[in-house]
Amino acid sequence: MVAVKKDKINGDALGTGRRKSAVARVRVRSGSGNVTINGKPLKVFFPTVQHQQAVLQTLEHVGQAEGVDVFVRVNGGGLTGQSGAIRMALARALCSYNEEHFQPLRDDGFLTRDSRMKERKKYGLRGARRGTQFSKR
Repeated sequence: MVAVKKDKINGDALGTGRRKSAVARVRVRSGSGNVTINGKPLKVFFPTVQHQQAVLQTLEHVGQAEGVDVFVRVNGGGLTGQSGAIRMALARALCSYNEEHFQPLRDDGFLTRDSRMKERKKYGLRGARRGTQFSKR
């Protein structure tokens, strides 16, 4: 089970998601289906349909696309990492909002953390693994 996190002041359901180097913090409250990311509407923040679907897919999966308002703060990474982080954070927040959503979200992989990260550069090498070119003469 995901830990239930609620805002103490107004009762919003909270969720945090990460992917690559992106971190998303999501608030879910009952409303009319608005999705706001860093103060912008979803279609302005994510102009491509692929990234929009990654975010909305979670809401549609549990049938909450019209019933809740979503407020997102996201930073770090690129657009794909950010949309993946929002997807996970939204799934966690929906579990806090209504615990009946946990099993369908868990079964279809919305709560699984994608742990692939960029490997760090090592000293003496040009990148994470690439060494310097050897010159015999």
